[in-house]
Amino acid sequence: MATGSEATKPAEAVLEWNKQDNKRMLHAVYRVGDLDRTIKYYTECFGMKLLRKRDVPDEKYTNAFLGFGPENTNFALELTYNYGVDKYDIGEGFGHFAIANEDVYKLAENIKSKGGKITREPGPVKGGSTVIAFAEDPDGYLFELIQRAETPEPLCQVMLRVGDLERSIKFYEKALGMKLLRKKDVPDYKYTIAMLGYADEDKTTVLELTYNYGRTEYSKGNAYAQVAIGTNDVYKSAEAVDLATKELGGKILRQPGPLPGINTKIASFVDPDGWKVVLVDHTDFLKELQ
Repeated sequence: MATGSEATKPAEAVLEWNKQDNKRMLHAVYRVGDLDRTIKYYTECFGMKLLRKRDVPDEKYTNAFLGFGPENTNFALELTYNYGVDKYDIGEGFGHFAIANEDVYKLAENIKSKGGKITREPGPVKGGSTVIAFAEDPDGYLFELIQRAETPEPLCQVMLRVGDLERSIKFYEKALGMKLLRKKDVPDYKYTIAMLGYADEDKTTVLELTYNYGRTEYSKGNAYAQVAIGTNDVYKSAEAVDLATKELGGKILRQPGPLPGINTKIASFVDPDGWKVVLVDHTDFLKELQ
């Protein structure tokens, strides 16, 4: 009969894998009503580059990838246009993406001069000194603009609202090996935020989870889809996710394995709040980019 310590070994080994794995946030996937309009907005207003575009007529959709650097090193936004669908419901759960820039005042002016919409004028954050602004894209997605010295990753946040912050922090630590970088409670405005990621906030893209006091559920809409995270081994990573879902909620949607047609190995799951994450084999992903 296995002793207690022997019985826990497999779980420990599975979670240990997360510490050795070189996971990286690859891209966020969401739907837009007019691909060319969004590409024009992101390149002209935000200064992003169009990295690649692919049309899949058999499945009636087109993808475009945009960002501030190459996909093998930087985070990207994967826009999906489904033929004939020009409007989506963003829902209440998705918060914003964020762009770090050395001069938010100038960036906001540029956005306005190109016909873009600023929903919060640049200025210090309430109760702090960091200068921020908010812009809204043509589909209604919000982008926080954060003043920050030069950074290797200007596309710096994906913000999602969750119903139980402690549960979510534990889930992302355990399932994906993320580090809790910072946590801040703002009782005056009745919310708490947690920043999770794989490197310091000013050097990488982080997941910002927001808990609003007393709010446990949000509508998801049908606009925002998921984040993709690169891993050295989707099979081992999926084992860690499986352990986390058993303890904290969420579920695996797609068991690890190659995608038909392109052979890229992936796995997918939802977290305890229903937010979707896709794990992608890093080597396969780099092959896709060639």
